[in-house]
Amino acid sequence: MVEFKVVVSDPKTGRAYNVDATGGAAGAIVGKRIGDEVDAGSLGLAGYKIKITGASDRTGTTAKKSIPGAGRKKLLLAGGIGFHPVMDGERRRKTVRANEITQDFVQINALVTTYGEKTLDELIPKVEGEKKEKKKTR
Repeated sequence: MVEFKVVVSDPKTGRAYNVDATGGAAGAIVGKRIGDEVDAGSLGLAGYKIKITGASDRTGTTAKKSIPGAGRKKLLLAGGIGFHPVMDGERRRKTVRANEITQDFVQINALVTTYGEKTLDELIPKVEGEKKEKKKTR
């Protein structure tokens, strides 16, 4: 069974929300590519549309939008997603994932493009351990 953690970022408020996608909700995302717009109704976000902006697999290997297909590829990179050079002109061969979402992914990053009637705070329950407002003490 496919399971994803979808990190939904809200550009209006600047907050990010974690949504667990399993079963049919995860199946709706499999086969999509980075940059595709997806209806978020299957994730429990009625009326919302999200754009897939990135992803990573169980080993932390990031997906690169410019690589077509599925699976891992070893590329010679000079910068960008997957490699940040320390010296000028440095290049290194790194493993990155292609842009198609498969069952091997664990985390998917997304951005809200179309808003529904309810706010994300109302649709996504607050998790224990999230930052709470500090009370002023003397």
